Amino acid sequence: MRCAVVGHVEWVEFARVPRVPAPGSIVHASSTSAEPAGGGAVVARQLALLAGRCELFTALGRDELGRASERRLASLGIDVHVQWGGETRRAWTHVDADGERTITVLGDKLLPHGPLPLHGYDLVFFVSGLPEVLREARAARFLAATARELPTLRAAPVTIDLLVGSSNDAGERYDGSLEVQTVVLTDGVNGGTANGSRFAAVPAETIVDTYGAGDSFSAALAFALARGDALDDALALAARAGSAVLGGPGPYASQLAG
Repeated sequence: MRCAVVGHVEWVEFARVPRVPAPGSIVHASSTSAEPAGGGAVVARQLALLAGRCELFTALGRDELGRASERRLASLGIDVHVQWGGETRRAWTHVDADGERTITVLGDKLLPHGPLPLHGYDLVFFVSGLPEVLREARAARFLAATARELPTLRAAPVTIDLLVGSSNDAGERYDGSLEVQTVVLTDGVNGGTANGSRFAAVPAETIVDTYGAGDSFSAALAFALARGDALDDALALAARAGSAVLGGPGPYASQLAG
């Protein structure tokens, strides 16, 4: 299956801490790491693992972090197509003793713009980009998107096969304003709803790090639906993918393989 992702990448510095620092306090990190992440990168890596290949259309700064991001994403098996310009967005992520992540971003998303060669794909997952790119992405047989980009989705009204949002995150709420075939709203350990019907989560044996779990869930769900799985079967695969990420540090260490 030929898959592509359109979306942003940011250079993320991760720090494991006993707790997120309270105002005026200091915490000591037990470990640190840094690599490219963000919605576009995590979705693309999960799709590459499931489909055997995935292309990522993104934008990166013409700086060392941008070049390092391109190299690292390529090493993860992603075919990366970069529009260069500006300054690579950065983020700091605290991961506490319970595995919960708290993110601070620095700078605006660098958004891919058109024209992009998005014809002929079985699946395009629109994570972020300019409205013209979303219109081009509709050329795919199956189009998935995230409710994080609701203003863009409204600005380029196209039929969306899958929209993934959240019942808990205010930035991922969906108001019913689009033409969508399947709407999935996640609800953490409670699973979520798909077109209004409840589905269950897959409990993780150990929660090491929650970063990337939601994006991996979304990617696996889109993959399964695009290949023709029934909704219940697709949700089961997606729940396994989201749970798998929780067992390792960062977004890539324990993503579900095909």
